[in-house]
Amino acid sequence: MTSSAPQHDADHWLRLDRQVCFPLYAATNLMQRLYRPLLAPLGLTYSQYLVLLLLWERGSATVGELRDCLYLDAGTITPLLKRMERGGLVTRSRDSEDERRVIIALTPHGTALREQARKIPETLAARIGLDATKAAELHESTTSLVERLHVLLKPPGSQPLFQHQSTS
Repeated sequence: MTSSAPQHDADHWLRLDRQVCFPLYAATNLMQRLYRPLLAPLGLTYSQYLVLLLLWERGSATVGELRDCLYLDAGTITPLLKRMERGGLVTRSRDSEDERRVIIALTPHGTALREQARKIPETLAARIGLDATKAAELHESTTSLVERLHVLLKPPGSQPLFQHQSTS
C-alpha cells in the first residue's frame, strides 16, 4: 500500500503557483505590455529599446557583445539588428581589425531617440508604484538571480555580464 503524502508533496511542487519561473515569466510579459504604449510614439519595440539602451551607454558594440548582454541567441539578435538598420536606428559594419566581427553603431536618428526616451524609466516606475527603495531591492534580487543562472549556463571561468553595483 502506498502513502498519499509523497504523491501530495510531489503534486504540491508541480503546481503553477509554486514555480519560481512563472511569476518571472508573467512579470516579463506584463512589463513589456506596460512599455508598449511608452515606446510606440518612438516607433520602438521593447527589444529595440534594450539594444538602444546599451548603445546609448556604450556608443557602439559588436553583435556578440549585444547578444551576450541581452542574453539573446544569434537567431534572435541578427534579425532584430537588421530591422533596426532598415528603420534607420543603427548601422552594421565589419570590424576593420577582425572581419568576423560586426560593429553596431547608432545613427543620428538612433542617437536622437535618447532624449525622447529619457522619461520612460521614470514614467514606468510611477505606473508600477515602486518607490526607489523597493525598486532597488527588486533590481538587486533579480540581478542576483540572472547572475546565478548565467553561471549555470556559461562555461567555467566566464564572467557575469552584469557588474553588480551597490546602491549605497
